[in-house]
Amino acid sequence: MNTPLAAFLALVFTASAATPDQVEAARARVTLDETFASRLVHAALDRTKHIVRYEPAYMVLKYPGGDVPAETGVCTDEVIRAYRALGFDLQKLVHEDMAANFRAYPKHWGLSKTDKSIDHRRVPNLQTFFKRQGASLPVTQNADDYRPGDLITCTVAGKLPHIAMVVPSPTGSGAPWIVHNIGGGPQMEDRLFEFPLTGHYRWHPAK
Repeated sequence: MNTPLAAFLALVFTASAATPDQVEAARARVTLDETFASRLVHAALDRTKHIVRYEPAYMVLKYPGGDVPAETGVCTDEVIRAYRALGFDLQKLVHEDMAANFRAYPKHWGLSKTDKSIDHRRVPNLQTFFKRQGASLPVTQNADDYRPGDLITCTVAGKLPHIAMVVPSPTGSGAPWIVHNIGGGPQMEDRLFEFPLTGHYRWHPAK
């Protein structure tokens, strides 16, 4: 295992994942409505019931609706799966936007064309997509600015991009918590401001 990835996975042990009771306490604080934000929070919390091994290896995926094996994945896969549960396929949406606007997307990987198997699984590409959708919000250190159903991106282990979904605090006080996979599978944790934030998004599309 390379050193950056080893450091990345080691971060799993610096915080405690929420218990099932805490997850349900957070769920109970979701507004009783059918807004996209509320449904996304439920989808995010549902992800914590799954056992997923952190596996960043490239895989060829079918298109559209492609996914890595359910028992594997990375941080982006949790976001993709949550949105897909609500009927929005980020694999297809990112590919279509990237194919039409390739120059607008990052060139970190030296690609000359889109790749339907990996483009949507890269944090910088999701950041670009959400920004292009008008979903980008200011990055602040004020907990009140972050609502359940939002997305945040950050940098961990010095340079590794990461993404998470914002959910209610199980106690109803303090900063919101997040659902993410930082190496130990999808977990709900009190880590909103633990890593340097690089993005804040509220993408609630309509059918």
